[in-house]
Formats: sequence, C-alpha cells, structure tokens
Amino acid sequence: MRDTFNLKTLLFVALLAMPLLFGTLVAQEAAPAEAAPAVEVEEPATLDSGDTAWMMTSMVLVLLMTLPGLALFYGGLVRAKNVLSVLVQCLVIASVMTVLWVAYGYSLASTGDGLFIGDFSKAFLKGLTDEALTGTMPESVFITFQATFVIITPALIVGAFAERMKFSAILIFTIIWATFSYLPVWHMAWSGVGLFSKWEVIDFAGGTVVHINAGIAGLVACIMVGKRKGFGTAALHPHSVPLTVIGACLLWVGWFGFNAGSAAAANGAAGFAMLTTQITTATAVLAWLAVEWLATKKVTAVGGATGAVAGLVAVTPAAGTITVAGALILGIVAGVICYFGATTLKKVLKYDDSLDVFGVHGVGGIVGAILTGVFVRGGAADGQVIQQIKSVLLTIGWSGVVSIVALLIAKFTVGLRVPEADEDAGLDTTTHGESAYTL
Repeated sequence: MRDTFNLKTLLFVALLAMPLLFGTLVAQEAAPAEAAPAVEVEEPATLDSGDTAWMMTSMVLVLLMTLPGLALFYGGLVRAKNVLSVLVQCLVIASVMTVLWVAYGYSLASTGDGLFIGDFSKAFLKGLTDEALTGTMPESVFITFQATFVIITPALIVGAFAERMKFSAILIFTIIWATFSYLPVWHMAWSGVGLFSKWEVIDFAGGTVVHINAGIAGLVACIMVGKRKGFGTAALHPHSVPLTVIGACLLWVGWFGFNAGSAAAANGAAGFAMLTTQITTATAVLAWLAVEWLATKKVTAVGGATGAVAGLVAVTPAAGTITVAGALILGIVAGVICYFGATTLKKVLKYDDSLDVFGVHGVGGIVGAILTGVFVRGGAADGQVIQQIKSVLLTIGWSGVVSIVALLIAKFTVGLRVPEADEDAGLDTTTHGESAYTL
C-alpha cells in the first residue's frame, strides 16, 4: 500500500508541476526579442591534430567510465547472486545506446533551431564525410565522443532498481527515456540554439544533461518498481567492496575525459577542467569520510569511493568555469550533502534507491549545477544562479514526467518486476543462466 501511495503522490506532483513550469517558460519566451547584433563573418574551421588526438583520447576515457568503471562500481555493491545482471545491463545499454545515437539520437540532439529538440536531417549520420568538422576536430570524433555520454547516462539509472527489475523492462524504459528525456535536455543545453543556451546556462560537461536527468529517473524508477525484498529488515550488503573501489577509481580516471574532454579542444579550458575535477573530487572524498567518521566512528572504503563519485558529479557542470577556491568549496559541500542524500534522506522518505543514484547523481548534480553559477572565474553574471536554478527545475520536471510514462509503458507491456522466486534466487541465474562465482 505504501508503494501505491508513493506512486500516486509522485504522479500527482509531477502532473501538477509541469503545466505551471511550462506556462512560465512560454511566458518568458513570448517576451519581445531584442534587435539582432551585426553578423560577423567567421573564418572557416580547420582541423587541429592536437585537438583531435585529445578528443579521441577523451572518448576512450569516457567509455572506460561505463565499461568497466561503472559496471564494476555497481557490480561490487550488489549481492553476489546479482553481480552479472548489473554487468550485462551496462554492456547491453552501451550497445543499444550506440545504435540509438547513430540512428536518430545525434540528429535530434544537435540539429535544427528548436528550443527543445532537433530534427531528423542527420538521421543515420546522413551526409557525414571524412572532411566534415565540428570545431577543430572531425565530426566523426565528436559524434563518437558524445556517444559515450548517451551510453553512461541511462547506465547510471540501473543502480536505482538493481536486483529486481526485468531485463526486458530495463531495455524498454531506457530506450524511451533516452529518446524523450536525454536527447531533448542535450539539445536544450548543448546545441547552441536550445532553451538553456537562450538562458545562458552554464553546463560544461553534463550537470543537467547527465546527472540530474539520470538521478531523477532513478528516483522515479525505484519508487515505481518498489523495494527489494528484505529492504529495511534484512542485511543487503555489498558482495565485493574491492570491486566497488576499483570501479570508483576507474570512474575517477575516466572522468578527466568526461570533463576536460568537454572543452572540445586541447586548450586552457581543458586544463582548468582537469585541475578543478581533481580538486573537487579529492575534497569530496575527505568531506564524506569526515562526516562518516563523526556519524559512525568508521572510515569505510565504500564511503570513500562514493564520496569520490559525489565530487566528480558535482564538478561536472562547473569544471571549465569554476575557480580553484570554488572547486575546494564545492567538494566539501558535495561530500557532506550527498552523504546525507544517500543515508538520511533515503531513510526518512523510505524509498529503495539500491545504489544511491538519486542520492549521489541527483543531489550532487543539483548542488553542482546551482553552485556553478556562484563560483565563475572572473565573477558570475547578474542572475546566473537564477538561470542555473531554472535549468535544474526544468530538467527535474522533464525527466520525472518522461520516466513515469516510460515506466508505465514497460509495466503494461512486459511488467516491471521479476517474480519473487527469481528475486530470491538472483537475477544472474534466473535471467542470464550464469553465475559470477563457482565453487
């Protein structure tokens, strides 16, 4: 009954909020337009081999974040009977999202002049040639680099409903969600003509596009799928803390491609993004462990690993623009707030976010996106924090509604949850016919 109540409440709040939110957007967009500035003729872009080499390297680093970084991080946190299910989900999502990105994702995200979504003019990468450039790199490199972003974002979500959701339902949900939530938010933030660009929102590497987007989807999904059997009454401990720490370390290494690569060149912004990523992450680890020590008198490996991810998430939207002092402060704030988001908040609201997708990515993304507007090098523009908050609220509402619809479609087609007997036995054997460990 409690799960049903939570679902009804979630549906009511989301449906109530969206008309108000979109009404505000329409009113703002209807304001009289300012006179267009004089058009300046730009020199044609030319290929830069240094930028190209860095972006190809960044692509590999970001792919490393999912395969194997996130897979190992999540795999260690679940019980031994479910570790393969998480690894397979990451592997298959990486494959499905690559095809989706090539078929229509890149086109809908990057083309057109709409505020919310593009068009199909580059479906199946129509017109792509060896000579086509994006900035100073081949367009093919940019496409592949951004493919790794659409790979990791839905893969992040699976941690929220780990150990209990049907594999078929996961595929239906992630395909619908990526199409109707990830692609529009990408277009709004990064196409150059989308709504967030009009608002002059700063999202250097994906605070809204990746982390808030995925975090909200994870929260909605774990509520709608329901709690794991034994949640709150039985011990549901990680089966391999070493795997989790190794996964977190791979995420940390790969994140330099994620953040510094988002400069789209081997330049000063990339260098600063690399520096601030390291600073914020290290500070978040220490902040998380300090709070953990005060609360439990223990400094845990899982806590340190999760604190690192919290810092990485929080600095993502800010990496290329934040000050050094701001990076330090952001790490402290992210470590502390995400600790409570992954512990106290979950206990108070009684939802089973298995691997703390919302507590780390949702909460950390919100913190990072808002504070990005505070710690801008050279000083923030007037109203920057307000613009950041607007982008956060729109992403929350957009992802929330799309997630509900996508999960309802999965529920009424294949069902969301595995049978109780399968959950008891573990998804490795019941879904995949294999075991991670043999005697």
